Amino acid sequence: MPRLLFVHAHPDDETLTCGVTMAHHVARGDEVHVLTCTLGEEGEVIPPGLAHLEGDPDDRLAPYRHGELTRALCRVGAVMHVLGEDPGTGRLSRYRDSGMVGSPAAARPEAFAAADLDVAGGLVADVMREVRPDVVVTYDAHGGYGHPDHVQTHRVTRRALELLDDTDRPGRVFEILTPIGWAREDRAWLRGADPERLDTSAWWAEQELGADRPAAPSLVVPATDDPFAPSVVDDGRVTHAVVDGPARAVQNDALRAHATQVIVASEDVHALSNLVAARTTGREGFRRVDPLTWETLGGAVEPGEAGLLA
Repeated sequence: MPRLLFVHAHPDDETLTCGVTMAHHVARGDEVHVLTCTLGEEGEVIPPGLAHLEGDPDDRLAPYRHGELTRALCRVGAVMHVLGEDPGTGRLSRYRDSGMVGSPAAARPEAFAAADLDVAGGLVADVMREVRPDVVVTYDAHGGYGHPDHVQTHRVTRRALELLDDTDRPGRVFEILTPIGWAREDRAWLRGADPERLDTSAWWAEQELGADRPAAPSLVVPATDDPFAPSVVDDGRVTHAVVDGPARAVQNDALRAHATQVIVASEDVHALSNLVAARTTGREGFRRVDPLTWETLGGAVEPGEAGLLA
C-alpha cells in the first residue's frame, strides 16, 4: 500500500492546500498521513461564540484546534501526527505557532519559526522513519504565502530529508504550487459568481454564536489586479496536478471541521478570517523535486488516477 506524508504548519493548512489530493489518494486505497508542526495558537477565531479562545493566556485555542484537526482528518480518512506530541505527559505539541511576520509570538522560546533545524528536522525525520512514506509533500521555499511557520516547515522538512539514510529517504517529494492560469480562472469565476455562492448565512447559522447572534459576515471578492501569493507560479513550473471533482465534497466536509478558521460559504467558495473569498475547485498543483537538491524532477504530468504516484 503506497504511503503519503503531508507536512504542514497549522491545523487547517492540510485541508486548504491538499484536501483534494488527500481525499483522492484515500479513495485510491493509499495510506495518507499528515504531520502538523504547531497547533495554531495564534489563529484568528471567526465565530463570535468561540472568540474567547483567541489570544487566551492559557492557550486554550491549541486543544480546540487539535480537536478540529482530529475531526477533519477523520473525515478525510488520514492518519494524524503532531510534531512532538507526547500522550504520556499530555503534551499536545513540541512547538508553538509563531504568528504572522512581526508578531510578538515569534519571540517566545517555543516558537516554531526559531526552532533549531537539526532538532526539529530530527523530529520530522523520526516521523518519516516511522511512517516510511513513498511520497512527502510540503510547502515551497516561500511557505506558500510567507508565513514564518510555513517557511520553517519547508526548511525543517528539507533538513529531515537530509538527515535520513538513503534507504529511508522517500523517492518522491513535492512542493505545493498553483499554476497562474488556474489562479486567474478562479479570480474571474469569483467576480462573476452568483451571489448565493458567496452567502455565508447557512454556515453562520451552524456556529456557536452566543446570545447576540450577529449578522453573517459578507465576503470580499478579490480585485482582478490584486497580487497573487508567491506560490502562484508560471504554469510550466507545475509538474503534477490532482484534479478530482468528487474529492471536493470530502475537502469541504473537512473544512467545516476547522470552523474557528474557515468559512465554507458553498461547495464552490470558502474564506478565512480576512473574509476574502476563495474558490474551492477540486484541483491542486505540485512540483516534484529532488529530495536533496530541490531541483525539479521531470516535466508536466497529465492528471490521472495515480495522482502524486504518476
